[in-house]
Amino acid sequence: MKHIALYVLSLFVLSSSTIIAAGQDASKNSKESKTTTAVKTKGASQSKNEQQQALPADSIDMDEALGGLIAAIDEQEAEEALEGEDPAEEQDQEQSSMLTIGSLTLEDYEEVAEELGVEVPAIMAVVEIEAGQSAKGFHSPGKPLINFDLSMYQKMAQRNGVNINKYRKSHQVIFNKPDSRRYGSYQKAQQARLDAAMEIDPKTAIMGTFWGMFQIGGFNWKQCGTESPEQFVKLMSTSEREQLELFANFLVSTGLDKHLRNKDWAKFARGYNGSKYASRGYHTKMANAYKKYKKILDAQQLPWRV
Repeated sequence: MKHIALYVLSLFVLSSSTIIAAGQDASKNSKESKTTTAVKTKGASQSKNEQQQALPADSIDMDEALGGLIAAIDEQEAEEALEGEDPAEEQDQEQSSMLTIGSLTLEDYEEVAEELGVEVPAIMAVVEIEAGQSAKGFHSPGKPLINFDLSMYQKMAQRNGVNINKYRKSHQVIFNKPDSRRYGSYQKAQQARLDAAMEIDPKTAIMGTFWGMFQIGGFNWKQCGTESPEQFVKLMSTSEREQLELFANFLVSTGLDKHLRNKDWAKFARGYNGSKYASRGYHTKMANAYKKYKKILDAQQLPWRV
């Protein structure tokens, strides 16, 4: 991912779309939608084994799935680059994005960071790596950023006892590569695949997709503190604040919060990105992104709150 921090007004400029103001109404709604919290997960009587029983760790080749996710994000960025953007308009968007990160305010980050006992720049670093160039949680109103992963979808179909092979002709879009030209953008092409998969079996479609600005696999709906895959998607589709809360719940239930708290990038990367994290440079990207955002926040120059 290519994310570069710039200084604005002789101090610093934030480049790429790492920090963007996506959705003016989202920041207003974010505080109203705090229906799931990391502290709830901390205080739950449910054991960690129960929280994580949605999928045994050895039942999914996470390295294969996450490798596909990274390739998909790279492909998305390439497709968007081909579409072309007005440089002047892009510059205006970058400068206006200084007010918020996505639709999340600094206050949102501070509240959840305090609940987890981690630093705000550490959470921002995850957003930068996972959300790709967009650094936001939605590709259109009510539609979370997604990566429909065919390999994961097939594994979830097998796990759920759904025979998807008989739909290869009637639902070809699922099995084809995302057609950005046909649908207008990479995300819309992915949405078309997900919509088709939902017609077959909603649960399997949800579990075979990675969701939101933190790209959490739908098969982790239970670890995120939700009661069902459907509730997981409902919250993912509500606001970026809800996506942040789901991420916090996921960290607590899997024990990854302690690695983020200790800034042990290698251990965090192994748990969040898979055993092949080092070959992807995930831990070094985390370290660099953390340093960047820490420098920005320590300078206390940007009007982060709106």
